[in-house]
Amino acid sequence: MTASIVGWAHTPFGKFDNETVESLVVRAAGEAMADAGVTASDIDEMVLGHFNAGFSPQDFTASLVLQADAGLRFKPATRVENACATGSAAVHQAVKSIRAGTAKTVLVVGVEQMTRTPGPEIGKNLLRASYLPEDGDTPAGFAGVFGNIAKGYFQRYGDQSDALAMIAAKNHKNGVANPYAQMRKDFGYEFCRAEGEKNPFVAGPLKRTDCSLVSDGAAALVITDGETAKSMNKAINIRATAHAQDFLPMSKRDILDFEGCAVAWQRALQSAGVTLSDLSFVETHDCFTIAELIEYEAMGLTPKGQGARAIKEGWTHIGGKLPINPSGGLKAKGHPIGATGVSMHVMTAMQLAGQAPEGMQIKDAKLGGIFNMGGAAVANYVSILEPAK
Repeated sequence: MTASIVGWAHTPFGKFDNETVESLVVRAAGEAMADAGVTASDIDEMVLGHFNAGFSPQDFTASLVLQADAGLRFKPATRVENACATGSAAVHQAVKSIRAGTAKTVLVVGVEQMTRTPGPEIGKNLLRASYLPEDGDTPAGFAGVFGNIAKGYFQRYGDQSDALAMIAAKNHKNGVANPYAQMRKDFGYEFCRAEGEKNPFVAGPLKRTDCSLVSDGAAALVITDGETAKSMNKAINIRATAHAQDFLPMSKRDILDFEGCAVAWQRALQSAGVTLSDLSFVETHDCFTIAELIEYEAMGLTPKGQGARAIKEGWTHIGGKLPINPSGGLKAKGHPIGATGVSMHVMTAMQLAGQAPEGMQIKDAKLGGIFNMGGAAVANYVSILEPAK
C-alpha cells in the first residue's frame, strides 16, 4: 500500500532559549495538521522521533504530542530512537503502519533541544551513539570519531582537504536560501579551506566548517495511505524505503566503505525500480563533510576513493547532474538529532511539490532521495519520494 506525505511543518533550527521540547513538538504537530487540513479526529497514530540521551530532563516524551490537541488523547503514540537517524526511523515506522493497514493517517514529529546542554555534556551525549568499549575515550567526542575516519580516508586515498572545503562551501551557499536554516551565510571556499582563529581544527583534518551544528528544532509530517491522499490538497508519495543496520563496533567493518549506506541505497533503488541517475536531487547526512564525501561513493555516484570528483566537477551543486543537499544539509541547516530525518523528508517533499523557497528549488524536481545515518554508518535509512500522479 502506498504511503503519502500530505502535510508538513518545520520550525527554524537554531538556539532557542525560549523553547522547550514540549513547545517545539506542539508547534510542529499543530502546524503539520493544519497544513494537511486534518484534525485530531483524523489521526490514527503518532510517532515521535526524539534521541535525547541526556539533552532534555524530560524523558518519556511520546505523549507530549498529545499536548498539540486534546483530541489526540487515547490514540497510540510511540517514541522511536536510532541515534542521528531517529527522525527517519519515525517516518519509516509510520510508513509500516500504513502499509500494514493498521492506520490510515499518522502524525510524525521529530524534535531535539540540544543548546541548553553545556558543551562538554553535548560531546558525551553524542558519543553515546558510538561503541563505548572502543570509542568512549575518543578526544573531541563524535567529531573525534569522524576525525579518525577522515584521517583513515586521507591515508588510503590522499589528502581530501580541498574536497571537504568545497562540500562545506556548497552547503553553506545552499543554506542561504533556506529560511529554516540555522546558519544562512555563504562562507566561500577560501574561508572553509583555511585554518584560522574562526575556523580552527576540531579533530584530525576536520575544521569547524567541516562539522554540523548543535541545534534546537522540530519538524513534522502527516502521512496517509494512498487512497486517503487522493482527497488531499497535495500528496508526495513515498515510493520506496530501506533500512540497513550495521555493526556498532567500527572494528568489525571497513568504516571507509559505509557499507550499510550502500546496502540501503541499493535496496531502496531496487524497490523503487529506478537508478541513481533518475533522481532529481538528494538530501544526505552531512554530519561532517567527510561523511558526505564517502556517501557519494556509497550511493554509487563515484567509485570508491573518487568521491572528490563529484564535488570538484560540480555534479553535486544545484544545477549539477545530482544536486546534493539543496537545503544546506546538516552543515548549514543544523542538526537537532531527533528532528533531522523528519526535516529531510519535509525538505524533499517541499521540493517535489514545487514549494521550496526561491533559490533552493530544484527545477522540475520529479524524484528525490534521502539518506539519514545514525552513528558512524550504523543505522542507515533511505527514502525515495515522488509527487503523486
